Amino acid sequence: MARNWLFRSLALRHAMKNRVRPIFFNSQHRFLSLPSKPSLFATAIASSQLSLLPSFHHSRSLSSAAGPSDVVLVNSEEEFNNILTKVQDNSLHAIFYFTAVWCGPCRFISPIVGELSKKYPDVTTYKIDIDQEAIQGTLGKLQITSVPTLHFFQNGKKADVLVGADVARLTNITEKLFKKD
Repeated sequence: MARNWLFRSLALRHAMKNRVRPIFFNSQHRFLSLPSKPSLFATAIASSQLSLLPSFHHSRSLSSAAGPSDVVLVNSEEEFNNILTKVQDNSLHAIFYFTAVWCGPCRFISPIVGELSKKYPDVTTYKIDIDQEAIQGTLGKLQITSVPTLHFFQNGKKADVLVGADVARLTNITEKLFKKD
């Protein structure tokens, strides 16, 4: 019982520190989820008393924010529609990468998407954060229900879609569509 409490307390501390929603298993291995906003009591316990415990969690930033790569950030629905029209009208190669800052698989795959955008300079990669208010209408039209989702356009036409952080499939699709012989 004490070990379960300690695990939950450490998980809550980690979740509050990283601003994520903790998920636990109960004794029957079923998902339990804490409320998205922990109570004041839980916050006080996690921040004060657990700070005395050693931290075994070492994290590395896997931010899905675009760094110094060839990835273009799309910030509004109007901008997205203009870019999509340009890609289709000019028969361009493009990848539309739908992501979210809170998404672990998105943070995992983001550096790979950045590397591929450098490897294939003729293919423009557009990154769309699904949590932006200004982009919500587009998400419904494109039926984006999961992240990461990547839409691949070859010569202005949608050629493939990848849902999830499958690095091998991402690499294979990119090579198949955009590799010059």
